[in-house]
This record gives sequence, structure tokens and C-alpha cells, in this order.
Amino acid sequence: MSRKILIVGAGQSGLQLAHGLLQQGYAVTLMSARTAEEIRAGRVMSTQAMFGAALQHERDLGLSYWADDAPSFEGIGFSLAGPDGERAIDWAGHLSAPAQSVDQRLKMSGWMEVFEARGGRVIIHGVTVSDLDRLAPRYDLTIVAAGKGELVDLFRRDASRSPYRVPQRALAVVYVRGLERRAERPDLPVVNFNLVPGVGELFIMPALTTGGPCDILFFEGIPGGPLDCWGGIRHPDEQLELTLQLMKRFVPWEYERARHVELTDWGGTLRGRYAPVVRYPVGRLPSGGTVLGMADVVVANDPITGQGSNSASKCAAIYLAAILAHGIRPYDEDFMRDTFGLFWDYVRYPTIWTNAMLQPPPPHAVQLLGAAGKYQQIADRFANGFNDPRDFFSWFMDPAKAAAYLDEVAGRGAPAAAGSPAPRD
Repeated sequence: MSRKILIVGAGQSGLQLAHGLLQQGYAVTLMSARTAEEIRAGRVMSTQAMFGAALQHERDLGLSYWADDAPSFEGIGFSLAGPDGERAIDWAGHLSAPAQSVDQRLKMSGWMEVFEARGGRVIIHGVTVSDLDRLAPRYDLTIVAAGKGELVDLFRRDASRSPYRVPQRALAVVYVRGLERRAERPDLPVVNFNLVPGVGELFIMPALTTGGPCDILFFEGIPGGPLDCWGGIRHPDEQLELTLQLMKRFVPWEYERARHVELTDWGGTLRGRYAPVVRYPVGRLPSGGTVLGMADVVVANDPITGQGSNSASKCAAIYLAAILAHGIRPYDEDFMRDTFGLFWDYVRYPTIWTNAMLQPPPPHAVQLLGAAGKYQQIADRFANGFNDPRDFFSWFMDPAKAAAYLDEVAGRGAPAAAGSPAPRD
């Protein structure tokens, strides 16, 4: 008799794990607050720039249905705004493997339909704690993969791993069509990372949405600053208009190619803020039963480093391997803590890096980012850190390691980075 698994939440991690377990013969029930049709017709949920390792997990399960349709990006472009309103730093690093962004309305609705068609059980119901208390005893293992709502309160905040108690950015996203390519590097599709010191960040990335290829404009504003201004927005057109006004003011080089964009659809905007947090992985129900949290239920990082969907995909792969390796033994609290521990062995690196990126860059990081405009090797290494952030701890996060790496690269006389501006007098 196959083991029965309940997964609450139909996002990147929950659906990916559900498919993996179903393919291995487990009896999997997936609970979602919305139908596939409601997800597809709803509002955008994220920006979801996914890099090579995370995309490989999808390919391993046969879930990369949009790989041929989604525009790939092959690098990370970085620009630092100077005090004169021009770019003080501007370069592009090349990724070792292409990355993609697929609107989660498209991906999650499609994955849910395929899951059900393959024999998985889908229940459409907004789950409460009392519901879960009643349902969990019917399953060998219950996993909570829904990062919002009252279920999250089952998992206590881990203060030792959560340095912030309040949101560190005000977030605003618009999906658009009509963005022009960068004149400096028209043949290198990239995610553009624009940093405005003391103000916030603007990210621009190519994506696939429900109506076809598009671009995403994503502002992260420091609370209380000029980008923390989205509270009065009532209409998608208003958000696009304000986005363009802010681009013109703070990143005029990006505004020039975005002047004629239009919204992809009325659901193509998103606003919000939340405090980054790490939670304990075992949730205790009122009756004493236990459930396992996964992905952003237990580790919710700010999207400034684009790690949310990537970490969710990696969490699903780690949990799948742990469940398969556990065999017929009971899924007790030790299993739950050990399984999360395997995930934490990886996700602590993007968590620490992301939390650091929310602060003003320290001198050694500014020096490295400036040197990346001179040495392509540094630009490429920074870009590929988004795929595997563990590498940043060998050269980017520590001043002494940064100095040693700079000395090493300078000694080789590496070539200049793509898109680097001519030196200023």
C-alpha cells in the first residue's frame, strides 16, 4: 500500500514535490485555495527569475513545459547610480547556463492540471488550522507549503536566524510589453540590476506571461524613502505611470527604453512588503499532531536577490530525496527536523547573502562591484552566484577573501567586462 502524503499549497515547492512523489508511486493529495482556472486568471504572484540549478530540477521531473517559449536570459547586468544621475558602474556578467522567468499564473495552473491528469488528488479549499487538525491524522505525512495565511503561524519564528522584525523593502512589480533592448549590449539578454544608493533597486527581466513574452519591472524601495510610495495606488495604470516616473527620476538610462511600454494585462501588477524570516520547521496542531513546513513557510527571504523560486525548487528536490530515502519508517519530528536541516545546509547561504544585500554595500563589496567593470571574470562570477549563492562566501562576503581574490584577478590581467563604460577622466 502506497504511503499517503498531504501537501497544502500549490506554489513552486508544493506542486514540484507533489509531482515528484506522484511519479514515485506515493498517494499524494494537494490542497489549493484556488482552482487552476482561478490562478491563471488572477494577479501575478512574483517575479520568479529561475537559474540553471533550479530549472534542472524541473527538467528532472519532466515539468519544463515552457522552456521553448519563455525568453532566456544569459547574464546579469549591474548598474550603480552615481550622485550626478548617471551610471557610476555598468557591466554585465555571463551566466554559465541560461535562466528563465515563467509567470507563476501560467506555471502553477498548468502543473496543477497535469498533476490531476496523472492521478494526483486535488482539493480546492482554503485550509484553516482546524481543517488541518482534522485532516492530518488521515495521512502519513502532512507538509505545509502555503507561505501565507494562518497556517504560517503554526511555525514559530527562529530569532537566532531572523535579524529583521520589519520589512526591509517596499515592493512593486509591473509586467509590461514594448521595452526596448539595451543599446550597449543588444545581443546579450540579461536581468538588469540597478542600485540607487540610499533609495533602493530596480530589476528588469524578460519573462513569459499568459499572453506571451514580456518584461518585468520590479522596484524595491527602502522604507520611508522615495520608492516607498505605492500605498495610494488604486488602478494598474496608475502603478505603471508611477513606475515610469520613478524610473525617469532615478534610473533615466532604463526609462529611455521603457517610455512606450504598456501593461500585459490587468492582473500584471503586484505590491506589498514583508519581513524576512526563518521559522522552525515543525508545526504543532491543537490536538498535538505535527506538520512539516517547507520553502517560504520556513525560510522567507526578501526578493532582492531573486532566490525565492530557486530556493523553493531546491527545497522540493531536497524534501523529495529525503522522503524517498526514509522508506517505510514513520515521519516523526526527528525526520521533520532532519529534513529541514538538509534544506538549511543549503539555504542558509542565500539567506545570509540576501540579508546582507538589504544593507548598504560595505567598502569591499563596492570595490568588487567596481572591479567587475574592469575584469570580466569578476562580473561572470557575480552573475553565477545567483545560481549558487554558496560561492559568494569564498570571495564576496568577507573583506579578507575579497582582497585576496582581487589581487589574484589583477595578477592575471583578466579582460574587461561586457558593457563597461569608458573610464572617466
